Amino acid sequence: MGELIMSRKERRRLELMSRVKEKLVTQKKASELLGISYRQTKRIWRRYCIFGDVGLVHRLRGRPSARSKGVKFRKAALARYTQRYKGFGPTLASEQLEKDGYQVDHETLRRWLMWAGLWERRRKRGQHRQWRERKEYKGELVQMDGSTHDWFEGRGPKAVLMVMIDDATSRTYARFVEAETTEGAMECFEGYARLYGLPQALYVDLDSIYRIAKGEPTLEEQLQGRTRPCTQFERAMNSLGVRIIPAYSPQAKGRVERRNGVFQDRLIKEMRLAGIKTIEEANRFLEEEFLPDLNRRFTVAAAKSEDLHRPVGKEINLAEILSIEEVRHVARDWTITWRKRYFQIKSSQEPLPLAGQKVTVRLLRSGEEQILYKGRKLRWEELPPRLEKVHCPDLRSPPTSIKAHSREAQTRAAAV
Repeated sequence: MGELIMSRKERRRLELMSRVKEKLVTQKKASELLGISYRQTKRIWRRYCIFGDVGLVHRLRGRPSARSKGVKFRKAALARYTQRYKGFGPTLASEQLEKDGYQVDHETLRRWLMWAGLWERRRKRGQHRQWRERKEYKGELVQMDGSTHDWFEGRGPKAVLMVMIDDATSRTYARFVEAETTEGAMECFEGYARLYGLPQALYVDLDSIYRIAKGEPTLEEQLQGRTRPCTQFERAMNSLGVRIIPAYSPQAKGRVERRNGVFQDRLIKEMRLAGIKTIEEANRFLEEEFLPDLNRRFTVAAAKSEDLHRPVGKEINLAEILSIEEVRHVARDWTITWRKRYFQIKSSQEPLPLAGQKVTVRLLRSGEEQILYKGRKLRWEELPPRLEKVHCPDLRSPPTSIKAHSREAQTRAAAV
């Protein structure tokens, strides 16, 4: 008799059937100990008497499953995976293989890949953290983060994916930008606001784009009750009534961090299949294909039906609010200096007492400049660049090196 591979349940049955054979326990007692009916115990005892230990082993052990895909199908699916989807996770790969006519469950594919040495089990262990419940209302809190990655795998330029995810529903918005800058964050937020509205609060990390941890506030900020300086992005959010909430660890905003992982796994591979090489193509693919499918599959219902997003009305000009603003002083000749450029405020603004006053220079993301005084736009023109002052040496006195040479000559003459 060959070597038997028995399960724990089968070994337990063997032990009790041996006791029944030795008449140490009855079949009725064995059925109680096994937790099965007396009738089933009699069938087990009958197989044990006829076949011995082998009779207790499940009779389908070692046989192919009736639901098996077959060796030919498995080899074809693995060949397609190796050819086109190498490196894809089992879940994503099963979805892509289904499009190619190979319908296989992701767990079955996982076993096949591990058996073929194409996938390794990944265990994640980390420190204990307390679970935070989702917000109850849609738009109550939106998590925002920038994900830096080789999104085009060398086919295109470097890019950052700005991701926004609603905490209550996991509804996601994302947009590719050249870098995680103030302008990039504003561009992503404007796209989200025009699509869904203004959220009540943003949950962001401690990047200097969103929040300045140290520094002294300006006089205007002190008058507004602020104890630290304000970033351009934070100023824009204050104008829109959106509260900034800082997250002090990546785990604190785990929802958007996990969504970044989904993008870095699925999006990068689907863009590879689509042959996307530019940021414009990637954003079009996001808006038209990837995000609608992602939100359809992974968005959940909020605990409360009310939507706390505020609509962007006609009175809100997002392009002007989501811009760069800097304060400058007006000189007596009604000119201001900004970034080594000179602007002349036109005489048509003469009724306003502008000399010596503070005005705001606004730079829109489109490149347009505006000058404002107490919210009122001024008319101006740019002046040609001024000539830089050139330092001329004082010719009335010789250079220091000549003076020193004269003193040395006088000293030698006196010594002679």
